[in-house]
Amino acid sequence: MAPPAPPVPQPTPAAAPGPEMAAPADPVVRTTDPLDLAPSRHAERRRGGGRAWQVLIGGAAVLMLLALTGLAVAALLEDRTATPQAGQQSSQPVVEQSAAADGHDLDSRDTDQAALTAKEVFPGQQLVVADGQPAYRVLKTHSSGSCAVAATGEVADLLVRLGCNQVVRATLRSADGDHLLTAGLFNLTDVASAQRARDRIRPILDERQGRFRGMAADKNTEVVATAAARVGWQVRGHYLAYCVVTRADGERISSTDTQARDILYDMIEVYLNRGVLERRANGGVASQPTDGPTDGTAGQDGSGN
Repeated sequence: MAPPAPPVPQPTPAAAPGPEMAAPADPVVRTTDPLDLAPSRHAERRRGGGRAWQVLIGGAAVLMLLALTGLAVAALLEDRTATPQAGQQSSQPVVEQSAAADGHDLDSRDTDQAALTAKEVFPGQQLVVADGQPAYRVLKTHSSGSCAVAATGEVADLLVRLGCNQVVRATLRSADGDHLLTAGLFNLTDVASAQRARDRIRPILDERQGRFRGMAADKNTEVVATAAARVGWQVRGHYLAYCVVTRADGERISSTDTQARDILYDMIEVYLNRGVLERRANGGVASQPTDGPTDGTAGQDGSGN
C-alpha cells in the first residue's frame, strides 16, 4: 500500500490593499467636493473579485467623479456669468464695460474721426432729457461745415481760427412754451483748442465783441435769433457744447431766470454731455455723469437791440 501523498501546499492569498495604497484623491475633486467617497472605499475592502473587477469599479468611480465635478464647475461658471457685479444697476447691459473699450477717444479728431450728424445729436421731434420730465419740442435741426453760421463777431473768428470744422445744432421750445432755445456742438481739432475757445468766449461776450447765434425755425421763432439771451457752454473732448436761451415773447431775459438756468443745465450737461457725447465715447452705450453743470454761463445782447 502506497504511502499517503503529502498535502499540497495552498497558495497564500494576497493581502488586500489597505487604505494607504489607495490612489490619492483628485485635488480638483477635494476642492469642489461634490460627493462623499467613504462608501466606495468601504465597498472596496469587502470586495471578493479579482484585479479586473477592481480596475472596472475604480475606473467607473473616477469617471463618475469627473462627470459630477465637471457639472459642478460648469454650473459655477454659468452662475458667475449670469450674475451682475455688486452695485451694477440692472437697467444697464452687462456688456457695457467691453463696449467702452470699443468706443472713441474724444480728445482729438485723429481718434474720433467720424463727423457728427444731425440725426445722431437730435434724432427725433421730441427731446426727453430724463425719465418723467416733460419733453422739449425740436423745431429745426441743422448741420454745417462752417462754424461761423452759429456765431458772430470775434466768437465766430475764434472758432474758425482754432480749427472748428462743423457745427450741429437745433432749435427747440420748452415744454411750457415760455422759452425758445438753440443748442448744439462745435467740432474743434482737439481738447486743447476746445479749451482755448472756452476760456476766450467769456471776455468776448463781456466786451460785446461777438455772440452765439440762435437759429430761427420759422417766422414765429425769430426772437431766438434776435432777442437778448442767456448762454452757456462746456467742453468735452474736442467738442464745445453750447446753448442759447431766450424768452418766447421776446422780452429781455433776466439773469435770475431760474428756468433758463435749468434749461442750460438740461441741454448742455445732461443731454449733450452725458447723453450724446458719452454715447459716442462708449461706442453707443451711455451713460455716466460728470462734475459740474457747465463750464460757463453768461448773458448776451440781442442782435436787434
